[in-house]
Amino acid sequence: MRSISRREFIKLCAGSAAGLSLMSALGPQITESLAWAAEGKPTVVWLQGAACTGCSVSLLNSVEPAIEKVLLDVISLRYHPNIMASAGHVAFEQLEEIVNKEKDNFFLVVEGGVPTGAEGHYCTIGELKGKEITFAEAVATLGNAAKAVIAAGSCASFGGIPGATPNPTSVVGVDQIVTKKPVINIGNCPMHPDHFLGTVVYVLQYGDIPELDRFKRPKMFYPEPIHETCPRRPYFDAGQFAETVGDEGCLAHLGCKGFIAYSDCQKRKWNNGRNWCIGAGAPCLGCSEPYFPDDCSPFYGLWPLKGMEG
Repeated sequence: MRSISRREFIKLCAGSAAGLSLMSALGPQITESLAWAAEGKPTVVWLQGAACTGCSVSLLNSVEPAIEKVLLDVISLRYHPNIMASAGHVAFEQLEEIVNKEKDNFFLVVEGGVPTGAEGHYCTIGELKGKEITFAEAVATLGNAAKAVIAAGSCASFGGIPGATPNPTSVVGVDQIVTKKPVINIGNCPMHPDHFLGTVVYVLQYGDIPELDRFKRPKMFYPEPIHETCPRRPYFDAGQFAETVGDEGCLAHLGCKGFIAYSDCQKRKWNNGRNWCIGAGAPCLGCSEPYFPDDCSPFYGLWPLKGMEG
């Protein structure tokens, strides 16, 4: 079996297009290599806080590889509020055991922003030995004991919609809570399953985190602004702008944030490569960015970038 270099891995991740899943693009050699790397089935803990569960839904809708293969053959998902069989103190005792027995050897995935107001009591996730456990406390304890932390989606990465003004519960991103271990931000609302699975594969394959941008996102999935390769870019260059939904033309006047949004949505698309926002005639909302949603508003309408055509 030929090994695959980091350079080749990143090239394949960045080059995989709609209609071709990430795992298909990586080929059988990475599947075999991943199975070898994950022979011990690394423990994964998945916590949910201030969120809508959309990132879990996005991952569970993954087609290739099927999510059951990931859960049964690649990782040992020991805790996930939506799909685990245990509940209550039985579930929480698993978390305590993981912290005590698998320190620095498990991965923590966090979905949702972290409410810090009222000492975290706006978001409690359970009880252990008669003590109420806040989401902020769980993220701090598990995150600083984990090998690495993945912030799944915009809410976990940057606060997202729960952290929008006026932010009454003082929501922050995971990297404001976990300070002793590396945090990998997987932006977008919801996160793309390829971005998550590709990051997990990279960490398992090479025992290290991928190269990150200034917002701690894997560069291989957030290479450049969407505007650079947007299929409507020729309209922008020609100065033709849509003024109402359904018009031909660049969508900048309808609020498109493709100028500032870093993601490969136009290449990877969503729902198993079916479509994406601009492909459906809607402007990009900039959901991959730490500025979302406050500084990306209004979503549909004029915003500060109008006039760039000059």
